[in-house]
Amino acid sequence: MPSFDEVLKEAGEFGRFQKRVFFLLSQTGITFSSLFASVVFLGRAPGDFWCRIPGAAELSERCGWTLEEERNFTVLPLHLGNESVTGECERLDVTWDASASCTSPLARYGNRSTGSLPLAPCHGDWVYEQPRSSLVSEYDLVCGNAWMLDLSQAILNLGFLAGAFILGYAADRYGRILIYLLSCLGVGICGIIVAFSPNFTVFLIFRFLQGMFGKGTWMTCYVIVTEIVGSDQRMVGIVIQIFFTLGIIILPGIAYLIPTWQGIQLAISLPNFLFLLYYWVVPESPRWLLTRKKGEKALKIMRNIAKHNGKFLSPHYSEITISNEEVSNPSFLDLVRTPQMRRNTLILMYAWFTSALIYQGLVMRLGIIGGNLYLDFFISGAVELPSAFLIIVTIDRIGRRLPFAMGNIVASIACLITAFLPEDIPWLKTTVATLGRLSITIAFEVVYLVNSELYPTTLRNFGVSLCSSLCDLGGIIAPFLLFRLAAIWLELPLVIFSILAAVCGLLVLLLPETKGISLPETVEDVEQLPSHFGKCGKKRKHRDTNSYI
Repeated sequence: MPSFDEVLKEAGEFGRFQKRVFFLLSQTGITFSSLFASVVFLGRAPGDFWCRIPGAAELSERCGWTLEEERNFTVLPLHLGNESVTGECERLDVTWDASASCTSPLARYGNRSTGSLPLAPCHGDWVYEQPRSSLVSEYDLVCGNAWMLDLSQAILNLGFLAGAFILGYAADRYGRILIYLLSCLGVGICGIIVAFSPNFTVFLIFRFLQGMFGKGTWMTCYVIVTEIVGSDQRMVGIVIQIFFTLGIIILPGIAYLIPTWQGIQLAISLPNFLFLLYYWVVPESPRWLLTRKKGEKALKIMRNIAKHNGKFLSPHYSEITISNEEVSNPSFLDLVRTPQMRRNTLILMYAWFTSALIYQGLVMRLGIIGGNLYLDFFISGAVELPSAFLIIVTIDRIGRRLPFAMGNIVASIACLITAFLPEDIPWLKTTVATLGRLSITIAFEVVYLVNSELYPTTLRNFGVSLCSSLCDLGGIIAPFLLFRLAAIWLELPLVIFSILAAVCGLLVLLLPETKGISLPETVEDVEQLPSHFGKCGKKRKHRDTNSYI
C-alpha cells in the first residue's frame, strides 16, 4: 500500500494543478494584509478639528457663518487668552444663545479678557474640517478618546488570535476548503457591517469577527497550499508571503483613490466574496481526507491532480496510507517536557511575539511621523519584496539560523539609529528605517519556515499553532505600545523595538540548524538535532510536510 507522498510524487509534486491552486489561494494574502494594516488609513488624522461651544451650531446657522468663521469666534479668542491651548480638547466654559451677537458673540461677557474666562474639557462636540474621512472623526477618537483607536487594532488582533484556535481546530475537524470558504464569507459580511456600524461598540464587535474570519482565510489557504505539494517544495511557504507584501503595496493606492474610511473598508472586504468561486476549482486537501479515513475521495482527487499535471496514476492504487498520527489531546507540557523541545518552544514563542510586534509597530508608525503617508507606506511595502527572494537564495546555502538572527540584529541596529538621527536629514532617517522594515520582514518570514521544521510530526500542528499565537499577542500590544510611548517621545517605541529585536537575534542562535535535514518525526529526533544531524549527517525519509500558521 503506497504512502501519500509516494502517490503525490507519481502524480506530480508541483505541477500545473498545484501551481494553479497556489496562485488562486495566494490572492488571499493580498486581502488579509490589507485588513492587517488597514488601521493606518482607516484611522488617519482627519485634518484640523476643534471643540464647539454649546449653542454655536444654532448661532452659526442663524448668522450664516462658514466653518472658518465659527472657528475664529470659537478658537481664536481661546488661543489669544492662552497660547498653549489649541481648542481641540478644551473650550471656553460659556454658552451662546439667541441673544449672542453675530459679530461679537463674546461681547455679553463684558470687558473681561478671554484669558480670564474659565475653560471646560470637551465632551463629544467636535467639529472636523474633513468629517467622515476617518474612524477618528466618525467616532470622535480624539483627546481623551484617542486610546480607542489603539483598541480597534488590538481588537482586530484579538480576532486573529481567536481565529487561529477556533478556525484552526475547525479546519482540522471539518476540512480545509470548507472553513476557507466560510471564512471568506465571514470576512465579507463582517466587513460590510463594520463599514456601516451605527456606533463604536458595533464597530469593535464586527472588527473582532472580521479579524477572526480573516485569520481563518489566511491560515487555511496556507495549509492547503503546503499540503498538496511535495516534501521538497517547502519554499511555497515563503513565496506565498510575497502576496502578503503585494497587499501592503496596493493598500495606499486604494486609500489614495477612496477619500472615506467606509469606502476603504468596503474595498478591502468585498473581494473576499470572489474567493467563494474557488468552491469549483480548489479541492479539499487529500492529505486531510486521509486523516479522516476518506481514502476513496483522496484517491479521486489525486487522480485528478495527475491528469492536470499530464501524469498517469497507476490503476493498481486502491488505497493510500499516510504516516501522520497526531498525539491524542496534545498539551503545552508535551512541548516543554524535554530540554531541546523546551528551548525551541520558548525561543520560537518569543520570536513570533517580537517579529509581529516590531513589524506591526513599524507599519503603524508611518501614520504618526508626518510626511506623505501614501508614498511612504508604498515605499516601505515595496522594500519588503526583496525579503522573500533573499530568503529563497540564502537559506538553502547558508542555512536558516544565520538569516534569522541577522534579520533581527540588523532590524535592532536600524531602529536604534533611526531613533537618534536628526529630523533635518529625513532621507537618511527614512532609508535606515526602511532597512529595519526589510530586516524584520526577513525574520518574520523565516520564523514561519523554521517553526514547522523544529517540531516532530506528532506535535507539529499543535506546536506551530501555539507558538504562532504569540504573533497575535504581539499585534494586540503593538498599537498601545506605539501610540502611548510615542506620546512621551516620538522615537521611544523604536528604542523598545531595538532592544526586543537584539535579544531575539541572540536567542535564535541557540536553535538547531535545519538546513538539508528531514523533518523530525519523534521527540527523540528533535532532541538529537544538533548532534544527530550535525555530526552523523544521517537523514531519514521525509514523511510529513504539514504546517500551520
